[in-house]
Amino acid sequence: MKKYLIGLLVIGLAVSSVSAQKVFDFNRTCQLAYNNILELKLVQGQQLLDKAKQQNPNNLIPVYLESYIDFLVLFFNEDAVVYQQRKSVIGSRIALLQEGPTTSPFYRYCLAQAHFHKAAIAIKFNENWSAGWAFRKSFQYIKENKKQHPDFVLNNLMDGSLQAVVSTIPEGYTFLAGILGMQGSLTQGMQQVKHFLSSNDAWAKLHHQEAVFMYTYLLFYIENKKDEALAFIKSESLDFVNHHLLTYMAVNLSLNNKQPDAARTLIANRNKSTDYLYTPVWEYEAGIACLFHLELEEAIGHFEKFVKEFKGSFYMKDALLKLSWCYYLKGNIAAATAVREQIRTRGVATSDADKQALKDVQNNYWPNVVLLKARMLNDGGYDQEALKVLAGTSATSFAKEEEKLEYTYRVARIYDDLKQYDKAIKTYEIAIALGTGKPAYYAARAALQTGNILEKQGKKQLAIVYYEKCLQMKGHEYKNSLDQKAKSGIARCKGI
Repeated sequence: MKKYLIGLLVIGLAVSSVSAQKVFDFNRTCQLAYNNILELKLVQGQQLLDKAKQQNPNNLIPVYLESYIDFLVLFFNEDAVVYQQRKSVIGSRIALLQEGPTTSPFYRYCLAQAHFHKAAIAIKFNENWSAGWAFRKSFQYIKENKKQHPDFVLNNLMDGSLQAVVSTIPEGYTFLAGILGMQGSLTQGMQQVKHFLSSNDAWAKLHHQEAVFMYTYLLFYIENKKDEALAFIKSESLDFVNHHLLTYMAVNLSLNNKQPDAARTLIANRNKSTDYLYTPVWEYEAGIACLFHLELEEAIGHFEKFVKEFKGSFYMKDALLKLSWCYYLKGNIAAATAVREQIRTRGVATSDADKQALKDVQNNYWPNVVLLKARMLNDGGYDQEALKVLAGTSATSFAKEEEKLEYTYRVARIYDDLKQYDKAIKTYEIAIALGTGKPAYYAARAALQTGNILEKQGKKQLAIVYYEKCLQMKGHEYKNSLDQKAKSGIARCKGI
């Protein structure tokens, strides 16, 4: 009898152990939650995750998907109070994922994603070392997962994206990549992501929208294939009304491809339901689109709303600078000055744009009105209007050496946009000669743009010369972002 009872106890403990076994079950409920989360319908996504937890409390996929929710909320809105509330949860969530079955291909994949989310969030809150180590863990987990589960298709999406980004880390951060032991290949990385996009694997199909988002950004910003990126998203027939993450992507790319009218249409036509995460970032983007066409009153309204509602730091200084420009161009110097003073205390000088805003205030720098108008119109793709603003002027029309340099560079950019490449290169050369060794970014950007033109023309060796010339320039504005673009250009030309 005693042996029988002991036997029952052993069986009972074994059954209990099995029932408590953690699993990675990406079931239908979790799939629906994932789709809602990517669309930025986070409340509905969380409700589905709660349902999935009730269905199986030992399923770790809901835990993994909650990492997406924290990432998206904190990435877009950067609320420091919310971050402090969720910071410990982020760590405990990773610890919980580590309790999962190590034999599952989702084990290291989920941990890689969770650490990547942690890294991206840490960067937003200026915790750069924490971000670096989290990024390294993400990198290591996905590499190990590829070894353990080489046929697991989700590896290609994440490893490919990380490789492409790591391969073009700018000089200001290469020391960190070296310390953390990370290396990448732009060519191999992009091939992996392309392979994922064309896969018929069920996991690839489920994650297709996320892959579209990542691939398009890599294509546009890392590979500098802007036309190809825009053609790709057009071929995908994406829902820019109801899928807010994809809408954000399309708005961002439109603004950076000098299509502000398209950006404004996308912002206006998106689904305004309260089901979606609200982010003041929409106001920032709309403000830029209006400023690019010198629609100053509309731009002021959007920027004012952004700086009032946004709880974060990234691009706050830049938004305030652009708001001050609006008042400045309207001739309201008192309002422009009052806004500029806020740049000293609000936000952080982490991004190149924010650094430049702070520098302008510290140096009490006010741009030339004519050149500022031409710059905004050119940045918005309104090149004929920009030429009208510059009509009747030449470099000698400006007293300051920096203004002569800016004028030369701006004329070259307009030629470039109008595809008058011979004129553009000649004028860029003048800008390089005038600006090399000076703190303004114009010479470095002129070298980069010349490299882009030559690369398009198939003159890759000569393009590399100009990309390297850009890299060799020190101490100028926007150093990190321009270096990243130059390194990408070299990698493309060399096929590495």
